[in-house]
Amino acid sequence: MKTDKVWFVTGASKGMGLSLVKKLIGEGYRVAATSRESQRLIDAVGHLEGPQFLPLEVDLTSEQSIREAFERTVAQFGKVDVLVNNAGYGIGGAVEEINQEEIKDSFDINVMAVIKTMQSAMPYFRQQRSGNIINISSIAGFAPGIGWAMYAATKYAVTGLSEAMAEDVKEFGVKVTVVAPGAFRTEFLEDSSLVFAEKKIEGYSAIRASHEKYAAMNGAQIGDPEMLAKVLIDLVANPNPPVRLYLGSDAYRRATEKINLLAEELESNKPISYSTDFN
Repeated sequence: MKTDKVWFVTGASKGMGLSLVKKLIGEGYRVAATSRESQRLIDAVGHLEGPQFLPLEVDLTSEQSIREAFERTVAQFGKVDVLVNNAGYGIGGAVEEINQEEIKDSFDINVMAVIKTMQSAMPYFRQQRSGNIINISSIAGFAPGIGWAMYAATKYAVTGLSEAMAEDVKEFGVKVTVVAPGAFRTEFLEDSSLVFAEKKIEGYSAIRASHEKYAAMNGAQIGDPEMLAKVLIDLVANPNPPVRLYLGSDAYRRATEKINLLAEELESNKPISYSTDFN
């Protein structure tokens, strides 16, 4: 039965995660969803709350908290089939502006939480020899924009991690997809989902202009989170889902431009690449 799968979604109280959870519940799936505050998640899901929905208050920096969330999910629903790593936030600023605490916090949520949830999910997936892992990266994890170096670093990490993970777990029947969205009309560009370096160094005019451009885009992003939710559900139904998936025409365009640039650089520097081989 199509809706027999049990989903586990992180960062579900707003944005893409909330759109996905609502659509899953509406279509009859059983869903465990995480947030830093379970009541906020319950309020956001609203009237759809019921026996097929398990709201979980989880500290994604804690291995124990994550492990217990999976244990509660399996205790309530009997299994877990799909992990969606959606939790994350943007961090802007020049590399020299961002302090060590800001860097650590961003990597803890954007990267380490992804690793920890996959480590908790894999024993269940290995045992049942099936499962889907969907990691939400960003087009910034392939074609980054000016002013978002640290955010790009976290999303590059998620992309590379997912690509290797897809090969590592293939023999267990587990499928991994890393999704790289462009700009979607969610709260991502609002203060609750964006952090900027506290330190501001004079002279970074291009970075400031870039941040102003993104702020002006809020509410007018081209991506529809409802359509993204549909794509993710269809992805799990696909017997051969892609390892990499770019969502949004803007993401497709930026990826295409980057691929063309890479091809040009690779070929123009081919003699140098070959020059380091033993004769």
